[in-house]
Amino acid sequence: MKKQLLFSLIFLSNAVLAFSQVTADSSNWKRSGKVGLNFSQSHLSNWAAGGQSALNTLGLLSYTANYAKDDYKWDNILDMNLGYSIIGEAKAIKTDDKFEFNSLYSKKATEKLFYSLGFSLKTQFTDGFDYKTDSTTPISRLFSPGYITLGAGMDWIPNKHFSVTFAPVTGRITIVADQKLADAGAFGVEPGENLRFELGTKLTAKVAAEIAKNVLLGSKLELFSDYIKNPQNIDVDWQANITMKVNSWLNANIAAHLIYDDDIMITDKDGKIGPRTQFKEVLSVGLSYTF
Repeated sequence: MKKQLLFSLIFLSNAVLAFSQVTADSSNWKRSGKVGLNFSQSHLSNWAAGGQSALNTLGLLSYTANYAKDDYKWDNILDMNLGYSIIGEAKAIKTDDKFEFNSLYSKKATEKLFYSLGFSLKTQFTDGFDYKTDSTTPISRLFSPGYITLGAGMDWIPNKHFSVTFAPVTGRITIVADQKLADAGAFGVEPGENLRFELGTKLTAKVAAEIAKNVLLGSKLELFSDYIKNPQNIDVDWQANITMKVNSWLNANIAAHLIYDDDIMITDKDGKIGPRTQFKEVLSVGLSYTF
């Protein structure tokens, strides 16, 4: 365990040292952000047709800080979501939970190709439950799981709407900080271990474009193959979001998230345990502020 923790510290230190090479000249930074509150609500009183009152809320924050000078650029983005649903008199049920930070440091090789070093951190804020069976025993928690990735490769940017990053040398650490979940071997760690290390290749493709007037599409596809264990099994993480702007502060959003990881075991409705395709879709209308 001590060797694993030492490796983690070295892994993170190298990332920090690499990213710190950029000169922090404020005139070369471009920063932007968006904070929003999306919701839906229904109230029923003596309603003959039946039903229950419901309240659904989703808070989100997205912030980017991008640096560019000469042949160097450094792109950073932080995404955070947290949503709950309350139906009738029942307890609040979590519907969305995301913390994701991505950083990509690049040096120009040609007009559209860059040498790159990418770092990412993914986890969640609060405990997650399988509400169909038990709302008291967490099946996920803060940094259970957590994913830290560092990869070196090339970044291809043919235009401002599309980019592909190929990192043939990518290390990934899966963290399961909660000991009960670690003892159960959750999220692919060996039973009792809190960390799992993988070395493989990662490909990331991003799209950001206005597909119609006031309709914005954002999509990110991540593929990862572990050289050491079952390299033929590709981990898939695909996120897509469509934002329809009514005006500067009111919008509607459709978000989808698909994950497949053969190391994550999921119990289906028949009690069978195995890897499954995970899918989430959220449709919401709400207020937003861009800064």
